[in-house]
Amino acid sequence: MYSLNVREHFMIAHSFKGEIFGPAQGLHGATYVVDLEMRRLELDADGLVVDIGLASKNLASILAELNYKNLDEVNAFAGKNTTTEFLAAYIYEQVEAGIKSGDLGDTAKGLHALKVTLNESHVAWAAYERELKL
Repeated sequence: MYSLNVREHFMIAHSFKGEIFGPAQGLHGATYVVDLEMRRLELDADGLVVDIGLASKNLASILAELNYKNLDEVNAFAGKNTTTEFLAAYIYEQVEAGIKSGDLGDTAKGLHALKVTLNESHVAWAAYERELKL
């Protein structure tokens, strides 16, 4: 299997509900480095996994919607704990929607799977991955 990774970052504020989160129940900030790994079984006719420019642009566009936001105030996340794991899955779904709508070009429809990793620090990260449902 072939893979291509693009990387971007974003900064947010949020709080969590539940005793398990201890001091993170209060409003706090996070800066995430996001790795989007795209996989396919065979390269396309141009020898690519996907157009790296379009993939980078799409990821940056998705993260721009979250950057510098207090996620507690985002209607789409009402009642949710916006954990690193939750955000990885959310970003995955946004990328998948972009592939379906053509934002990553026609060749992206040949992608087999995606993995989104949110690096919270140099010692902690979470990811979401699965085969695409195109």
